Amino acid sequence: MAEKKGYVATSKFLIASPTKVRPVAHVINQKSYTEAMAILANMPQKGATLISATLKSAAANALNQNSKLDEDMLYVKEIRVDEGPRLKRVWFRARGRADQLLKRMCHITVIVDEKAGE
Repeated sequence: MAEKKGYVATSKFLIASPTKVRPVAHVINQKSYTEAMAILANMPQKGATLISATLKSAAANALNQNSKLDEDMLYVKEIRVDEGPRLKRVWFRARGRADQLLKRMCHITVIVDEKAGE
């Protein structure tokens, strides 16, 4: 397996549906770090705050491992939203019946790297 170049941060077991978080992730893919953080700060979705925290962590990993880097040199190389386990809860209904309520979880992985050619 080829090793991926970049700095990785992962957030796991976040209670948010991956189908709701993925469209937010697609907006910031391949954007610069500062532009991505500005976009996420102005989005109303819950997934934007979750991705923002993971992106900050990936940038902090990059800046701590390589002291020559600056925030302006980073960009979002890859962002992945995977499905996690589901919490199964009982949802009581009329006439003594019950349904199953699935609370979905997601895992967010962000890879940032430095811009080439600058």
